[in-house]
Amino acid sequence: MRQAVVAPTFNELDNIEWFMRRVRDELPAAHLFVLDDNSPDGTGAVADRVAAEVGNATVVHRAGKEGLGSAYRHGFEIARSGGFDVIVTMDVDRSHDPVVLPAMIAAVDAGADVVIGSRYVPGGGTANWSAHRRLLSAWGNRYTGWVLNMRVRDCTSAYRAYRAHALEVIDPSTTRADGYAFLTELTRRAARNGMSIVEVPITFVDRQYGTSKMSWRIIVESMLLVTGWGVRDVIRRLWARMRRSPRSTDAPPADAS
Repeated sequence: MRQAVVAPTFNELDNIEWFMRRVRDELPAAHLFVLDDNSPDGTGAVADRVAAEVGNATVVHRAGKEGLGSAYRHGFEIARSGGFDVIVTMDVDRSHDPVVLPAMIAAVDAGADVVIGSRYVPGGGTANWSAHRRLLSAWGNRYTGWVLNMRVRDCTSAYRAYRAHALEVIDPSTTRADGYAFLTELTRRAARNGMSIVEVPITFVDRQYGTSKMSWRIIVESMLLVTGWGVRDVIRRLWARMRRSPRSTDAPPADAS
């Protein structure tokens, strides 16, 4: 299967070379797409240099910072037009260890439509996180799975592998969320379409270099969107049940005796 790795970047000067070389070590045949949002720290220029050295890599220079969802939609469009069979997404900041890549590709080979690198399945975890952040992330993912009626423990992990056909059905181009809510939106669409979603354990390591892109605005946006989707799903299910139930006029006539 032809493999592509899609990686958005913004101000990852201290991480980009490490990332590109490690991905190449783990997936020698994969094509690497780096989408840089015009990083002022020079990330794009370093990515250009490393791409020329490792080969089979494309650096896409975007006009500016437009959000995680926008970058991934762009990357998916490019990778899908290239005819790749498996499309992997991951963070550049060293939080996603490329050593897990072969296991994720193997899960797709075994029949999974979507593979999620999960912190919340047996064998997974986080490193260098405060207790507060660990609790917030775990609670957020439990809430998301419950509200959206999904048996997925890590709905917000960006470390994923998608079968190309799954992306055709999910159609990321029609999503509207940005930030990490975008990842939940893709998961929700995959679950609603009955796709096989497999979680592979990973240890998420907090970044050592650069600045985190996470903010309270992103967290609040995600929770509001998840709650809204959950309410709509409940209304849709109730409406479907009402349509399936027999109408009162269709009920058998009462006994005349």
